[in-house]
Formats: sequence, structure tokens, C-alpha cells
Amino acid sequence: MSGLESLYQELILDHARQRHGFGLRDAPAAESHQLNPTCGDEVTLQLHPGPDGRLAPIAWEGHGCSISQASSSCLSDLAAGLTPSELQALVDEFRTVIRSRGTLEFDEERFGDAAAFSGVSRYIARVKCAMLPWVAAEEAISRLP
Repeated sequence: MSGLESLYQELILDHARQRHGFGLRDAPAAESHQLNPTCGDEVTLQLHPGPDGRLAPIAWEGHGCSISQASSSCLSDLAAGLTPSELQALVDEFRTVIRSRGTLEFDEERFGDAAAFSGVSRYIARVKCAMLPWVAAEEAISRLP
């Protein structure tokens, strides 16, 4: 394993242990619950836009593997301050890279710690785990008033 792969693995484990945005709030503007029936991972994700239309950090709860938990944590950090359309563009870009089977890599400046999921794209069975909160975010965006 290269030094970069080791660092990415450690970032994923850190986010799985210290989950940013974990804990649902009262009165979300939009919520989505997603389940990966293949492995049993689950996430409930909430979006809370402020008066200016920009999103607060995503609130979420769920259980499952380190990848789904870390992906939820990273997404919570990334969504803060974005508009719903900016978040949708981020979801679309994440989907493209994570489904590339390792041929594409995340832009670290744009994705921050979520760039650690570049290696996950080589493992087809784990792609659904990483995508779970992003699919929930996409559905929640469509439910915003």
C-alpha cells in the first residue's frame, strides 16, 4: 500500500470514528432515508437551508460500514454553505468519480477529505457504501420547498 493510500484509509477510519454532522435535528426542511440492501448500511440525512438559501452542515444518523459512515461525515462538512444547486453539482461529480473504477480521482481542493474515496472506486461492492449518503442528499434536495 502506498503512503497516499494509507493516508486515505486513515482519513476514512477517522471520519467513521468521529462522525461530523451525526445527530438529527428537529424540523428539517428536507429528509431522506436510504438503505443499501446488499450490506444493510442505512442513513437518514437532513438538509437545513438558512434564510440566505445556503445549507447548514448536513445532519445525519445511520449505521453500517466505515465507508458509509465516513462518506456521510465528509458530505456533512462539504455541504455547509453550499446552495442546493451547488450541492447537486457536487453529488453529480462525486458519482462520476466514484463510479470510474479508479480511472478518475477526486480534486482534493474541491472534495477535501472526501478525496480519500478515490481508492474506493476500484472496489465495485464498496461504491454503493460510499454513494449512500450522496443519494440521500440528492433525494433530500428534490424535497426542499
